[in-house]
Amino acid sequence: MSVRWGPLNKDDAGSLAELGAAIGAADGADEHFSVEDVAEHLANPLLDLAEGTLAARDGQRVIAYGYLPVKQVRDGLHAMVLHGGVHPDFRGRGHGGRLLDWAIGTAPKLHERAYPGKGLELQTGIPQGNTAAAALLEGKGFAAVRWFCQMRRDLSKELPQVRVPEGVDFVTYTPEFEEAARRVRNESFRDHWGSAPHTAESWRHNITGSRGFRPESSFVARAGGEAVSVVLTRHLEGATAATGVRTARIDIVGTLREWRGKGVAGNLIAHALTAFKEQGYERASLSVDADNPTKAVGVYTRAGFEIYLRTAMYSLPITPA
Repeated sequence: MSVRWGPLNKDDAGSLAELGAAIGAADGADEHFSVEDVAEHLANPLLDLAEGTLAARDGQRVIAYGYLPVKQVRDGLHAMVLHGGVHPDFRGRGHGGRLLDWAIGTAPKLHERAYPGKGLELQTGIPQGNTAAAALLEGKGFAAVRWFCQMRRDLSKELPQVRVPEGVDFVTYTPEFEEAARRVRNESFRDHWGSAPHTAESWRHNITGSRGFRPESSFVARAGGEAVSVVLTRHLEGATAATGVRTARIDIVGTLREWRGKGVAGNLIAHALTAFKEQGYERASLSVDADNPTKAVGVYTRAGFEIYLRTAMYSLPITPA
């Protein structure tokens, strides 16, 4: 049967969930999304389904896909991230190249509509060691610019002791902290590569309003009544169903610059790990920039996290900032 190409639609959530599981198994990824999780991604208000997505179908099954949501601008640059992949059984047939050609041609149109006159860069990530994907990207003009570590921790092992710094208290996240947590995240990530500030809308859709967000497993460090550090967590039920391991996924660790180096983040993470275990989680996981300016890899390693996968971010500058 010939492959048909066209945009994704909301009815593709089930097929995309199956495709994502096949890609994750082949590439060693540790994330598994349920149909409901994928449906939430497709409902992203920053994603234009008709023009910002492309899928290859073999019959009714999606066997390759790409989607390009717009993103906030930082320092005059709009860094659009291409999400996508090809089913392992259909690799080596030119589908990946077609998706990249589509993204390179489509990104400027979506960008100009959202941020006319701003700079544009197209980015995408692949598991380090995927030589075929790396060669394909490099052949299209992309270059590897950053590396990320996927880390996890067995919660059955001895947990680090919690020592709350003087003048600081740790509290569980509640809705009253929503704006304060967004502020801490945006300010603390200003010197992080590839980071753009969350708007109130993107924050609610992607973080606190997402179906996976777990407020009871998220925490805020306060000093003088003001939030200075956050640990925000999600749990994917689809991942538990697929792996049999209940994992607390730390999405965001952010600490205001003036509170770095004082033991706040490390102890807030230790506090979170203790809570995760009490809540019945068996594992904690996170993703971190290998060259994070706060030396976060070392913080997480001291908390017992270990690297299980490295990914490379590739970038193609299209228009300068």
